[in-house]
Amino acid sequence: MPRQTPTACLALADGTVFYGRGFGATGQTTAELCFNTAMTGYQEIVTDPSYAGQIVTFTFPHIGNTGVTPEDDETAIPFAEGMVVKWDPTASSNWRAAEELGAWLARHGKIGIGGLDTRRLTRAIRQQGAPHVALAHNPEGKFDIEALIAAARSFPGLVGLDLAKDVSCLQSYRWDEMRWAWPTGYLKRDKPGHKVVAIDYGAKRNILRCLASAGCDVTVLPATATAEEIMAHNPAGLFLSNGPGDPAATGKYAVPMIQEVLKTSDIPVFGICLGHQLLGLALGAETQKMGHGHHGANHPVKELATGKVEITSMNHGFTVNSQTLPKGVEETHISLFDGSNCGIRVPDRPVWGVQHHPEASPGPQDSFYLFERFAKVMDDAA
Repeated sequence: MPRQTPTACLALADGTVFYGRGFGATGQTTAELCFNTAMTGYQEIVTDPSYAGQIVTFTFPHIGNTGVTPEDDETAIPFAEGMVVKWDPTASSNWRAAEELGAWLARHGKIGIGGLDTRRLTRAIRQQGAPHVALAHNPEGKFDIEALIAAARSFPGLVGLDLAKDVSCLQSYRWDEMRWAWPTGYLKRDKPGHKVVAIDYGAKRNILRCLASAGCDVTVLPATATAEEIMAHNPAGLFLSNGPGDPAATGKYAVPMIQEVLKTSDIPVFGICLGHQLLGLALGAETQKMGHGHHGANHPVKELATGKVEITSMNHGFTVNSQTLPKGVEETHISLFDGSNCGIRVPDRPVWGVQHHPEASPGPQDSFYLFERFAKVMDDAA
């Protein structure tokens, strides 16, 4: 049998080139390459704004076989720059599927490549760190490899890059949709609750749903919101969302806001992922780039006070350096994979953050209680 002509290729900045079969949009893109170990939720992953500036390698081979459905979008569009999979996506086989993965990616201008040795690629990422890459899809199989490698080498990387402003909402809005439940789906919250301002650094819909399900009356503000704009809503609590990019870059405008809120009020403050890192910066700690980051739905996190281990969902390439935590800020959680920081709190104030994603979209539900804890703190203060 004649060999099938490759229609896509992935060029790494070190000159390594992987050939495969393209799906989704045609064209070319550059990004940082990471891998995700989740076995479900590929649609939630590529629509997570935290993946802006990244191409995702999926270690699980069955990607695309359940199609896509609007209910599973974490935002209106996919923010991951592209996807790399082992096996070509098959025709969808799921009663919820509304569209094929390839057609959905093409409609949004995102490139996919299948037929790669993702195990080899993942090992390279683990050993060498997240590389800069160029991904191209051409149905005719014609590629300028030298130009692709040069494009990968010219990608500036995520260090020093503020991406939160690019993925944030442009104006404030209210959120009242709760978590999905069988058989009704998403219900609307119609009861009074604690007013919570959520800062959108790249907020996932399921995070906002978890807040609403915990009894919060949520108002979402853009990433650049000031302390004055936040406090004008007279909130009972402040939530700092997940998001992409370098926290030190986003912190140029986010950190002064957080510090002003902490200085002028005693409302509870809860941060997740990038929001956790920004909170750490505001409290005086430092952040740093990780080698390959944490991306998956099987990450064990230990709560230091109790010794309890939760299996969590994670998606981050930067971390709070626990060695820089100042006096008066306590480390609460650590990763059992590498010991990196996964949680902080101010012992004498209702101020805390976690690195993992407790909204479980995709992922285990071990950490749902964190939203209930946030609500309870506001209950106690009422």
